[in-house]
Amino acid sequence: MNTTRIAISRASGPTPNYARYIHWMSAAAQDVECVDLWTLPSVDEAVKALENYSGLLLTGGPDVHPERYGKNDELHRCLIDAERDVLEFALYEKAHELNMPVLGVCRGAQVINVAQGGSLIIDIPSDMRTTTEHARIADVDSMHGVIVEAGSILTKITGEVEGRINSAHHQAVKELGQGLRLSAKSDEGIGEGIEWDDTTNKPFLLGVQWHPERMDYDNPFSLNIAQHFVFEAESYNLLMKHGRSRTIVG
Repeated sequence: MNTTRIAISRASGPTPNYARYIHWMSAAAQDVECVDLWTLPSVDEAVKALENYSGLLLTGGPDVHPERYGKNDELHRCLIDAERDVLEFALYEKAHELNMPVLGVCRGAQVINVAQGGSLIIDIPSDMRTTTEHARIADVDSMHGVIVEAGSILTKITGEVEGRINSAHHQAVKELGQGLRLSAKSDEGIGEGIEWDDTTNKPFLLGVQWHPERMDYDNPFSLNIAQHFVFEAESYNLLMKHGRSRTIVG
Protein backbone atom coordinates (compact mmCIF):
# COMPACT_ATOMS: atom_id res chain seq x y z
CA MET A 1 0.00 0.00 0.00
CA ASN A 2 1.39 3.44 -0.96
CA THR A 3 1.33 6.08 1.75
CA THR A 4 0.02 9.53 0.86
CA ARG A 5 2.18 12.19 2.49
CA ILE A 6 0.55 15.49 3.48
CA ALA A 7 2.53 18.52 4.68
CA ILE A 8 0.71 20.74 7.20
CA SER A 9 1.88 24.30 7.77
CA ARG A 10 1.05 24.14 11.50
CA ALA A 11 -0.52 21.22 13.36
CA SER A 12 0.66 21.95 16.90
CA GLY A 13 0.21 24.90 19.20
CA PRO A 14 -1.24 26.36 22.37
CA THR A 15 -4.70 24.83 21.86
CA PRO A 16 -5.82 21.25 21.08
CA ASN A 17 -7.49 22.54 17.91
CA TYR A 18 -4.23 22.41 15.95
CA ALA A 19 -4.02 18.63 16.38
CA ARG A 20 -7.44 18.23 14.78
CA TYR A 21 -5.99 18.73 11.31
CA ILE A 22 -4.00 15.49 11.55
CA HIS A 23 -7.03 13.63 12.92
CA TRP A 24 -9.13 14.97 10.05
CA MET A 25 -6.60 13.90 7.40
CA SER A 26 -6.22 10.49 9.04
CA ALA A 27 -10.00 10.03 9.03
CA ALA A 28 -10.04 10.67 5.27
CA ALA A 29 -7.87 7.64 4.46
CA GLN A 30 -5.93 5.00 6.37
CA ASP A 31 -2.72 5.40 4.39
CA VAL A 32 -2.04 9.08 5.17
CA GLU A 33 1.16 10.35 6.72
CA CYS A 34 1.24 13.96 7.94
CA VAL A 35 4.18 16.17 8.86
CA ASP A 36 3.89 19.33 10.94
CA LEU A 37 6.25 21.71 9.15
CA TRP A 38 5.96 24.21 12.00
CA THR A 39 8.15 21.92 14.14
CA LEU A 40 11.12 22.04 11.76
CA PRO A 41 14.07 24.25 12.76
CA SER A 42 13.84 26.78 9.92
CA VAL A 43 11.72 28.02 7.06
CA ASP A 44 14.35 26.84 4.59
CA GLU A 45 14.17 23.30 6.00
CA ALA A 46 10.36 23.34 5.89
CA VAL A 47 10.35 24.50 2.27
CA LYS A 48 12.90 21.81 1.36
CA ALA A 49 10.89 19.13 3.19
CA LEU A 50 7.81 20.04 1.15
CA GLU A 51 9.48 18.46 -1.89
CA ASN A 52 8.98 15.05 -0.25
CA TYR A 53 5.22 15.44 0.16
CA SER A 54 2.23 15.34 -2.17
CA GLY A 55 -0.04 18.05 -0.79
CA LEU A 56 0.11 21.21 1.33
CA LEU A 57 -2.52 22.01 3.96
CA LEU A 58 -2.43 25.62 5.20
CA THR A 59 -4.15 25.75 8.58
CA GLY A 60 -6.03 28.31 10.65
CA GLY A 61 -4.51 30.83 13.04
CA PRO A 62 -3.87 34.57 13.51
CA ASP A 63 -4.36 37.29 10.90
CA VAL A 64 -2.11 37.78 7.89
CA HIS A 65 -0.03 40.94 8.33
CA PRO A 66 -1.98 43.70 6.51
CA GLU A 67 1.18 45.14 4.96
CA ARG A 68 1.12 42.14 2.62
CA TYR A 69 -1.96 43.61 0.92
CA GLY A 70 -1.18 47.31 1.29
CA LYS A 71 -3.07 48.02 4.54
CA ASN A 72 -0.27 48.49 7.07
CA ASP A 73 -2.23 51.38 8.61
CA GLU A 74 -4.78 48.77 9.79
CA LEU A 75 -2.26 46.80 11.84
CA HIS A 76 -3.84 47.97 15.11
CA ARG A 77 -7.00 46.00 14.22
CA CYS A 78 -5.13 42.74 13.52
CA LEU A 79 -3.62 39.98 15.61
CA ILE A 80 -0.63 38.78 13.61
CA ASP A 81 2.06 36.10 13.72
CA ALA A 82 4.97 37.23 11.56
CA GLU A 83 6.68 33.82 11.78
CA ARG A 84 3.60 32.10 10.40
CA ASP A 85 3.46 34.60 7.56
CA VAL A 86 7.07 34.02 6.53
CA LEU A 87 6.67 30.24 6.68
CA GLU A 88 3.32 29.92 4.94
CA PHE A 89 3.91 32.37 2.11
CA ALA A 90 7.21 30.59 1.40
CA LEU A 91 5.45 27.21 1.47
CA TYR A 92 2.71 28.42 -0.85
CA GLU A 93 5.28 29.75 -3.31
CA LYS A 94 7.13 26.41 -3.25
CA ALA A 95 3.91 24.41 -3.66
CA HIS A 96 3.02 26.60 -6.64
CA GLU A 97 6.44 25.92 -8.13
CA LEU A 98 5.91 22.17 -7.65
CA ASN A 99 2.37 22.24 -9.10
CA MET A 100 1.28 20.65 -5.81
CA PRO A 101 -2.33 20.42 -4.54
CA VAL A 102 -3.04 23.06 -1.87
CA LEU A 103 -5.88 23.27 0.63
CA GLY A 104 -6.32 26.30 2.89
CA VAL A 105 -8.51 26.43 6.00
CA CYS A 106 -9.64 29.77 7.50
CA ARG A 107 -6.34 31.71 7.75
CA GLY A 108 -5.03 29.31 5.11
CA ALA A 109 -7.67 30.49 2.64
CA GLN A 110 -6.68 34.08 3.39
CA VAL A 111 -3.00 33.28 2.82
CA ILE A 112 -3.88 31.86 -0.61
CA ASN A 113 -5.87 34.96 -1.56
CA VAL A 114 -3.18 37.40 -0.42
CA ALA A 115 -0.41 35.33 -2.05
CA GLN A 116 -2.34 35.66 -5.31
CA GLY A 117 -2.42 39.45 -4.94
CA GLY A 118 -5.81 39.81 -3.24
CA SER A 119 -6.81 41.63 -0.06
CA LEU A 120 -8.84 40.97 3.08
CA ILE A 121 -11.70 42.54 4.98
CA ILE A 122 -9.94 43.79 8.13
CA ASP A 123 -12.84 43.22 10.52
CA ILE A 124 -16.21 41.86 9.39
CA PRO A 125 -18.34 43.24 12.27
CA SER A 126 -16.91 46.77 11.92
CA ASP A 127 -16.51 46.98 8.16
CA MET A 128 -19.43 44.97 6.80
CA ARG A 129 -22.17 45.51 9.40
CA THR A 130 -23.48 41.98 8.94
CA THR A 131 -26.05 40.45 11.26
CA THR A 132 -24.56 36.95 10.91
CA GLU A 133 -21.97 36.14 13.56
CA HIS A 134 -18.72 34.83 12.08
CA ALA A 135 -16.46 34.82 15.16
CA ARG A 136 -16.32 32.35 18.03
CA ILE A 137 -18.46 33.15 21.08
CA ALA A 138 -17.19 31.99 24.49
CA ASP A 139 -14.72 29.65 22.73
CA VAL A 140 -17.52 28.01 20.73
CA ASP A 141 -17.67 28.18 16.92
CA SER A 142 -20.61 30.06 15.45
CA MET A 143 -22.79 28.41 12.79
CA HIS A 144 -24.37 29.92 9.69
CA GLY A 145 -25.54 29.06 6.22
CA VAL A 146 -23.35 28.75 3.14
CA ILE A 147 -24.28 28.98 -0.55
CA VAL A 148 -22.03 27.19 -3.06
CA GLU A 149 -21.59 28.33 -6.64
CA ALA A 150 -22.98 25.88 -9.20
CA GLY A 151 -20.28 24.23 -11.29
CA SER A 152 -17.52 24.87 -8.76
CA ILE A 153 -15.05 22.26 -7.56
CA LEU A 154 -16.50 22.76 -4.08
CA THR A 155 -20.01 21.75 -5.12
CA LYS A 156 -18.56 18.66 -6.83
CA ILE A 157 -16.77 17.75 -3.61
CA THR A 158 -19.71 18.32 -1.29
CA GLY A 159 -22.57 17.42 -3.64
CA GLU A 160 -24.41 20.44 -2.23
CA VAL A 161 -25.32 23.97 -3.28
CA GLU A 162 -26.11 25.11 0.26
CA GLY A 163 -25.60 23.95 3.81
CA ARG A 164 -24.50 24.82 7.35
CA ILE A 165 -20.92 25.49 8.38
CA ASN A 166 -19.08 26.53 11.52
CA SER A 167 -17.36 29.90 11.77
CA ALA A 168 -14.48 31.31 13.83
CA HIS A 169 -13.03 34.32 12.03
CA HIS A 170 -13.25 38.12 11.85
CA GLN A 171 -11.57 38.53 8.46
CA ALA A 172 -12.39 37.24 4.98
CA VAL A 173 -11.61 37.74 1.30
CA LYS A 174 -12.18 41.27 -0.02
CA GLU A 175 -10.59 41.73 -3.46
CA LEU A 176 -9.98 38.35 -5.05
CA GLY A 177 -6.44 37.31 -5.87
CA GLN A 178 -5.37 36.86 -9.48
CA GLY A 179 -6.95 33.85 -11.15
CA LEU A 180 -9.34 33.10 -8.29
CA ARG A 181 -13.12 32.92 -8.01
CA LEU A 182 -15.48 32.82 -5.06
CA SER A 183 -16.97 29.35 -4.89
CA ALA A 184 -18.99 29.86 -1.70
CA LYS A 185 -20.58 32.74 0.21
CA SER A 186 -22.36 33.19 3.51
CA ASP A 187 -26.06 34.09 3.58
CA GLU A 188 -25.05 37.77 3.54
CA GLY A 189 -22.46 37.49 0.78
CA ILE A 190 -19.21 37.16 2.76
CA GLY A 191 -16.71 34.99 0.87
CA GLU A 192 -16.46 31.47 2.30
CA GLY A 193 -14.64 29.53 -0.43
CA ILE A 194 -12.08 30.29 -3.14
CA GLU A 195 -10.64 28.24 -6.00
CA TRP A 196 -9.17 28.74 -9.46
CA ASP A 197 -11.46 30.54 -11.88
CA ASP A 198 -9.96 28.55 -14.77
CA THR A 199 -8.48 25.20 -13.75
CA THR A 200 -6.78 24.53 -17.07
CA ASN A 201 -3.20 23.36 -16.50
CA LYS A 202 -3.38 24.22 -12.81
CA PRO A 203 -3.01 21.99 -9.74
CA PHE A 204 -5.85 21.53 -7.26
CA LEU A 205 -6.47 24.63 -5.12
CA LEU A 206 -9.21 25.23 -2.58
CA GLY A 207 -9.58 27.63 0.32
CA VAL A 208 -12.47 27.42 2.80
CA GLN A 209 -13.17 30.01 5.46
CA TRP A 210 -14.81 27.57 7.88
CA HIS A 211 -13.13 24.83 9.95
CA PRO A 212 -14.13 21.47 8.44
CA GLU A 213 -11.72 19.68 10.77
CA ARG A 214 -13.85 20.80 13.74
CA MET A 215 -17.23 19.89 12.26
CA ASP A 216 -19.23 16.68 12.38
CA TYR A 217 -17.54 14.49 9.77
CA ASP A 218 -20.98 13.50 8.43
CA ASN A 219 -21.52 17.08 7.29
CA PRO A 220 -20.76 17.18 3.52
CA PHE A 221 -18.69 20.33 4.16
CA SER A 222 -16.28 18.45 6.44
CA LEU A 223 -14.77 15.04 5.71
CA ASN A 224 -15.65 15.18 1.99
CA ILE A 225 -13.11 17.98 1.63
CA ALA A 226 -10.33 16.03 3.35
CA GLN A 227 -11.10 12.92 1.28
CA HIS A 228 -10.96 14.85 -1.99
CA PHE A 229 -7.73 16.55 -0.97
CA VAL A 230 -6.15 13.18 -0.20
CA PHE A 231 -7.34 11.94 -3.60
CA GLU A 232 -5.67 14.91 -5.29
CA ALA A 233 -2.47 14.27 -3.32
CA GLU A 234 -2.54 10.58 -4.30
CA SER A 235 -2.98 11.53 -7.96
CA TYR A 236 -0.13 14.04 -7.73
CA ASN A 237 2.10 11.40 -6.16
CA LEU A 238 1.39 8.88 -8.90
CA LEU A 239 2.01 11.39 -11.67
CA MET A 240 5.25 12.60 -10.08
CA LYS A 241 6.52 9.01 -9.94
CA HIS A 242 6.06 8.93 -13.71
CA GLY A 243 7.99 12.18 -14.13
CA ARG A 244 5.01 14.43 -14.73
CA SER A 245 3.30 17.22 -12.77
CA ARG A 246 -0.28 17.20 -11.58
CA THR A 247 -2.05 19.75 -13.80
CA ILE A 248 -5.63 18.54 -13.95
CA VAL A 249 -8.08 19.25 -11.13
CA GLY A 250 -11.58 18.13 -10.28
